[in-house]
Amino acid sequence: MPDVDGFDEFYRGSRQRLLGFVYALTGDRVEAQDAVQEAYIRAWQRWSTVSRYDDPEAWVRVVASRVAVSRWRSLRSRARAYLRHGATETVPGPGTDTIEVVAALRRLPEEQRTAIALYYLMGMPVAEVARETEAPVGTVKARLSRGRVALAGLLAVSDLEEATDA
Repeated sequence: MPDVDGFDEFYRGSRQRLLGFVYALTGDRVEAQDAVQEAYIRAWQRWSTVSRYDDPEAWVRVVASRVAVSRWRSLRSRARAYLRHGATETVPGPGTDTIEVVAALRRLPEEQRTAIALYYLMGMPVAEVARETEAPVGTVKARLSRGRVALAGLLAVSDLEEATDA
């Protein structure tokens, strides 16, 4: 079992210095916080070993700087790839039919909406939907059936309103 009190004391005594150091490296407070957090997580996972080092803070400082540099390299690689390959083609927005279906789905109870999305949009079989939602197969079938009926009613109402407005 890790020495919780020892780690807490180490963390409280070193976190500000370490954050200041990594912030100076990155110039980005959020990136620095992420890198420092990752370094402390790794230190906690290995605390039984790290705590016996002459300078545990040095170990965490090296890990945090490596995490920050690794993230910077990843971002740089992505930026180069973007420049090499150019911007992705614009993806057209959803059509009016899609917007109407999504609006109708939002009006369904969550269980029905989830079952319909998993079954129809993700293409999952009923048994898999049942496992994912932790519901019996019969319940999933009922949710699908009720959801289809409710969707048909909601979509027919909006079609009827459009027809009367014309």
